[in-house]
Amino acid sequence: MSLEISVVALGLFVLLADLWLPAERKWALGYAAAAGFTVLLVNSFTNHCSCSLVDGNSSAFGGIFVQDGLSVFFKRFFLLAAILVLILAVEFSDRIAAGVSEYYSLIVFALAGMLFAASANDFVMLFVSIELITITFYVLTSFQRGKLFSLEAGVKYLILGALSSAFMVYGIALVWGTTGKFNFTELAQVAGQFADNKLFLFGVLFILVGLGFKIAAFPFQMWTPDVYQGAPTPTTAFLAVGSKAAGFVLLLRFLFTAIPEVTTHWKNLLIVISGITILYGNLCAIPQRNLKRLLGYSSIAHAGYLLLGVAAMAGNVHESTPGGSAILYYLGGYLFTTLAAFTVIALVMRHLDTEDISSLAGLNQRSPLLAATMALAMVSLAGIPPLAGFFGKFLLLKAVIEQGPANHGFYCLAFTALVGVVISLYYYFGVVCAIYWSKETPDLSPIAMSLPARASLIACIVGMFWLGLSPQLLLNFAEQAMKVLQL
Repeated sequence: MSLEISVVALGLFVLLADLWLPAERKWALGYAAAAGFTVLLVNSFTNHCSCSLVDGNSSAFGGIFVQDGLSVFFKRFFLLAAILVLILAVEFSDRIAAGVSEYYSLIVFALAGMLFAASANDFVMLFVSIELITITFYVLTSFQRGKLFSLEAGVKYLILGALSSAFMVYGIALVWGTTGKFNFTELAQVAGQFADNKLFLFGVLFILVGLGFKIAAFPFQMWTPDVYQGAPTPTTAFLAVGSKAAGFVLLLRFLFTAIPEVTTHWKNLLIVISGITILYGNLCAIPQRNLKRLLGYSSIAHAGYLLLGVAAMAGNVHESTPGGSAILYYLGGYLFTTLAAFTVIALVMRHLDTEDISSLAGLNQRSPLLAATMALAMVSLAGIPPLAGFFGKFLLLKAVIEQGPANHGFYCLAFTALVGVVISLYYYFGVVCAIYWSKETPDLSPIAMSLPARASLIACIVGMFWLGLSPQLLLNFAEQAMKVLQL
């Protein structure tokens, strides 16, 4: 747990440093935290970190906390996401009236919750980690207290988040009450005996409701567009990438570590939820003019695409690596693509009261780098080669089609996903058209950009191309990580 302890200590350091730094220099704490995370990320590849796995898989606290390939993959993912989000937060700091250090520290504490979620092997750790993430995001979402949209988003997220937590606690109580097990490994040994127990199945369903809220899957996605639009842009970016990934790692642990024998009977439900989520997100994104709201509906659609992999894994729990590795690869590409898009939004709309797509008019003349980054992000999200989004969708569809001979519903799901991809071309390329071919009179004033922000954008572009053109390295990491879920 040395990594988690280091992250919590870094969050406390940021809070305490705020007491001695003058107001005009507090923004630099974001860079200090990002530098600290960079050191931790590099250290995670050495033998000096708990992520090294030199002695194989390990556990702590009676098995509620595990360190294995899957947890290490997601911990590195969360660290990289936090570094890019903190750089974005520094660029955004001039729009935070007060408490910028607290804003940085809440991002750090949200990261700590994500790291704990990656290692959760027990309902206690699952609930504590998910609440640590969610409670910090309640505050981060409404941090711009002077803006009505931010306060409204915070209240909506609080109410719906509390409701989803209530469902989850009730579900955990039902599962524990029927099986007497909190630990996932122990639960897996007896879950098959309760496959026909209605109380147990209701408990499983309620837990899935709570996790469905975290990943914004239908029908628990209603909070997403409002919260994405109202929250400060760095918060939205971390929600879109970090919180969603945390939801998926917990979903994978629960379905394929705790109740694999039950999950195999629920594949049709997963097929239906995945298909509806894809169609809902893409169709609702079509009329949107607010960029962050559009990306909110897009995020719902991408949750549906990720659920393709979960459904494929449920189709064959004994050979779940193709679907699982596709999920991890897709999340890797989604990280670079989504953070690139939100960084551009933050920089372009720094001094505007609107986040309308028309604000991007003439961006190619104001900043070719920002224009190219946003265009590439939209192309990758749409799934066009040679960027990461294309290969991610290809792997997910391949995993689903491979399950088609055993269950023809997978063929229908693959067709639905392709329809969703075609629909998404309209609104993603609408953003590209606004950048390069808008008929509105553009603002041609140059856009200031710090060196770290420029480096962050270039890193995202490199990540999109690298994962699209040379996917093997990440795929190898993903396949190794998914071996822990093999039965």
